[in-house]
Amino acid sequence: MKPEETKKFIANSFRNGEIKELGGDIIDILPPTPIFGGGDNNASKKKEKVLEKLSNFFKRFFGI
Repeated sequence: MKPEETKKFIANSFRNGEIKELGGDIIDILPPTPIFGGGDNNASKKKEKVLEKLSNFFKRFFGI
């Protein structure tokens, strides 16, 4: 994940009270995936894994 974009995404998530799974913000923090040979399946798996980790972090610290 891209550190600065991830910090901004998490800060916005805490401000809004939720993790947004759709939109450009989540795409901005994802690591680059190869255009050829990686396939959309690989990108969607990475997105799912990143969202799971961010969601766990959010649930753990939201409301503290």
